[in-house]
Amino acid sequence: MLKVSDIRELIRLLDETSVHELTIETGEVTVTMKKADVTGYIAAPVASALPHESAPAQVVAKAEAPVASAPIAAPTPAEQKPVKEETGFEYIKSPMVGTFYRASSPTVAAYVEVGSKVTPKSVVCIVEAMKLMNEIEADLQGEIVEILAENGHLVEYGQPLFKVKTT
Repeated sequence: MLKVSDIRELIRLLDETSVHELTIETGEVTVTMKKADVTGYIAAPVASALPHESAPAQVVAKAEAPVASAPIAAPTPAEQKPVKEETGFEYIKSPMVGTFYRASSPTVAAYVEVGSKVTPKSVVCIVEAMKLMNEIEADLQGEIVEILAENGHLVEYGQPLFKVKTT
């Protein structure tokens, strides 16, 4: 069953990509999302999770005039401090919005610690997005100097996760 937070995350991810339409089917619920065509009409079926409704409703929206749209930035959590990138170091950044995990499960050791040596193929963490666990590789060679993200917290696209002294 899709939760409202899952749908919000899907909308945010769709807005950040070049994909124009996305359909998700889970059990009895089908959700179709289309990016707005600001010059005309948009018709998208809206699925219902209620068993007594037999057919999905149609939602039709019309844009009055072409409007330039900018992505809406998610609010920065209060505990997340901005990272000042220093010269002489490289940063491993999040390739997506999601939840940052330092290990594959709570009962195993973290992939890397401060002082760990990494190669371009070294897995350094996991970012969970839409219930998918995405292993993030270092893509560079060096030594982890600082871990910049908190385990279990939301990370944004492009957010620095690790500070690395390259070799």
